[in-house]
Amino acid sequence: MDEFASIRHWTSGRQSESWQRERGVRLGIGDDAALVDPAAPIAGVASPYEFIMAMDTMVETVHFNEVTMTYEDIGYKALAANVSDIAAMGGVPLQALVSVSVPRQLGPEPMRRLYDGLYACAEQYGVAVIGGDTTSSPQHLVVAVTVTGAVEAGKALRRSGAKPGDAVVLTGPVGKSAAGLHSLLAQRERGADALAGERAAAQLVQAHRRPSPSVRAGRLLLARGTCHSLNDVSDGLASEAWEIAEASGLAVSLFDRQLPRSGSMAAYAGAAGIDPLEWMLYGGEDYVLLGTMEHGDAAAMQAAFHAEGLPFYIIGETSAGTPTVELIRVTDRGELRQPLAKRGYNHFE
Repeated sequence: MDEFASIRHWTSGRQSESWQRERGVRLGIGDDAALVDPAAPIAGVASPYEFIMAMDTMVETVHFNEVTMTYEDIGYKALAANVSDIAAMGGVPLQALVSVSVPRQLGPEPMRRLYDGLYACAEQYGVAVIGGDTTSSPQHLVVAVTVTGAVEAGKALRRSGAKPGDAVVLTGPVGKSAAGLHSLLAQRERGADALAGERAAAQLVQAHRRPSPSVRAGRLLLARGTCHSLNDVSDGLASEAWEIAEASGLAVSLFDRQLPRSGSMAAYAGAAGIDPLEWMLYGGEDYVLLGTMEHGDAAAMQAAFHAEGLPFYIIGETSAGTPTVELIRVTDRGELRQPLAKRGYNHFE
């Protein structure tokens, strides 16, 4: 099957022309480039608006292998990571360009499954897949996705907007994806049946393989008007807090007792003999949102989230000073302030 036949096999019949037109697409897959109407009305986004663009790459042996992900999962997560970046700006995802570098020995069917997962994510978040590129690869599979989105002009939420005295907020539990990856790697080491009886691990594996970008949460925070900064938790809670601290030029304090601990993650961590804080602070790939907002509105914002059935946690505060991130623990000896290292997943370390 040649390149063009492969593309048709992977993509044809997935999204109707009318469905794509509702997302501003005038010409999709099949020509030298796609055409998008920059003035098309976007459901839920008021004009005038600005475009957001994000790109992520997933590389075999770096982001996934045959143990940690199915081909469907690879496709789903490759798009979800980009959707999360749009959500972190308070935006709505619109279109995607997908480029794949495929080892010759892989064949067309595994890639068909990858596109099954990618289009499943696209349907869930309303993303029109409009083109990309296909090349061969000498050894490993590479998937690179670019997503466009839109946000009301001048309203995008950025890392640099935090103010001293803000509340630090989080839109979901963290550490589940890292725990899921740990369980998958443990299964590889101990055999296929090693985790068969561990119910908690199944939820964690799902969190790692099929993350849920927080688009609705980002829109709620933007609409409220009191959220000052926002970031998605892709490289770990500590790393994202550092990014806000440095971009905004202030100190961030996180309260240990207020960090949300998923029951399944905590149970699995206990069984594995691992401090759950390690996964929560440094694991990454949870794709919830970390942000700061006016302290006096945080409780009302939490109530608004809960009214929509969404999680929301108030986990810290900001203060003027040299950029730093600390964890505050309350112990029998009083309050302990623990500086948090500026680390998370880093491709060059």
